[in-house]
Amino acid sequence: MSDPVEEIVPESSATGSLAQHDYSSSPSTDGDGLRRPTNDKSHLFGRQKPVHAALGGGKPADILLWRNKQISAGMLTAATVIWLLFEWIGYHLLTFICHSLILTLAILFFWSNISHFVNKTPMEFPEIVLQEKLWTQVALLLRDRFNWAFGVFWEVASGKDLKKFLYTIVGLWIVSIVGSWFDFLTLFYISFVMLLTVPWFYEKHEDQVDTYAQKAKKELKRQYSHLDEKVLQKLPKVPFVKDSKQQ
Repeated sequence: MSDPVEEIVPESSATGSLAQHDYSSSPSTDGDGLRRPTNDKSHLFGRQKPVHAALGGGKPADILLWRNKQISAGMLTAATVIWLLFEWIGYHLLTFICHSLILTLAILFFWSNISHFVNKTPMEFPEIVLQEKLWTQVALLLRDRFNWAFGVFWEVASGKDLKKFLYTIVGLWIVSIVGSWFDFLTLFYISFVMLLTVPWFYEKHEDQVDTYAQKAKKELKRQYSHLDEKVLQKLPKVPFVKDSKQQ
């Protein structure tokens, strides 16, 4: 009998396949050194793209993720100052707008007159022209959002999906409770601060947040299954939508 022939694999190919396996199993990174989401783990809201790309990319995503720290910090500081003026000092919106215009006009007026005496060039006021294309795009975007909101409202009110109806009622009830704790300006300020902090925090602690989110999602599904088994399935089904269509 002849000895079995062993297949000899070149060391370079074995090393290359091993390196390729290690590379595919390791999390990829984007240009800023932050990890991209891999397909072997579910992410929040079923996201498959990096956080920056999921937010739309570009300058708005840079601001929300504090890639441009000067603009992000400036927006947060300005929002905080405005909130303090209205809440603590008791400013009113119309008074704030008038005082801001008075201060701006006074500074520009005196600088334009003093510049002739101190041999300074007078300030050149930029010509501000609002582009028609930009406002058309904004109007079309608002129209699409309103149409989508009305479509969702009629879909929930149609009585076809009990689960979606209950989710909507519970969500509105929670928002009404939160709205009773704060006034509109404070609620808007809290939402703005969360918009500038939550995406940044999530990108920094993505793995931990995804893990807790999956646990919470499983617990909610388990609670809903109990509710569906003990309550929802025992409710009488009234096919009023089909009857109205037949009539």
